[in-house]
Amino acid sequence: MQYQATSPDDYISQVPEDRQNALKNLRKTIKDNLPKGFEEGIQYGMIGYYVPHTIYPSGYHCNPKEPLPFMSFASQKNSVNLYHSGIYSNPELHDWFVKEYPKHCKRKLDMGKSCIRFKKIDEIPFELIGKLAKKITVEEWINIYETAIKKK
Repeated sequence: MQYQATSPDDYISQVPEDRQNALKNLRKTIKDNLPKGFEEGIQYGMIGYYVPHTIYPSGYHCNPKEPLPFMSFASQKNSVNLYHSGIYSNPELHDWFVKEYPKHCKRKLDMGKSCIRFKKIDEIPFELIGKLAKKITVEEWINIYETAIKKK
């Protein structure tokens, strides 16, 4: 579902009431654990965490007016989805997450390239997401991003 939100608080207020606490907890978990330098806002219609232009003036290569995206989450029709660009672009991080997931959740991992889907909001592994959020600094993310772009 696409929400027309202007801020993370506005986004959460628009989702169904039975999901609001889960999204508030997810937001708090990410904000409490994300390394310094990332900013929070609405990006691509969801709550996003990105490298601001003040740190990375080039912005996102697909649209340089956008800050460099890193992590986001959204309430979809049948799930809450977490998007983490580092999982997609860093095989070691991907493998770590896949290995750790069963230690935090009984449900089978439902994951795409950078998307992790949580169909049962009461089973979102907040502790694991906190650990994931800490794994990459702004500087490391810029380096991973630039290395991937140069390969194209």
